[in-house]
Amino acid sequence: MEPIGATWRKSSRSGNGECVEVADNLPGVVGVRDSKDPAGPILTFTPETWRTFITHAKRH
Repeated sequence: MEPIGATWRKSSRSGNGECVEVADNLPGVVGVRDSKDPAGPILTFTPETWRTFITHAKRH
């Protein structure tokens, strides 16, 4: 189910358009989905968990 009011965005480094999309404008949750399947499942994370993931991903 599509979160109401979600604004999805892709990384500017997404060359071929096949990547994940993130909706971080929702209160208390960050949504992540496959850009090739926007009607498919959505993973959700707390903003704190998402920030931790991004911090660690940038290090590697």
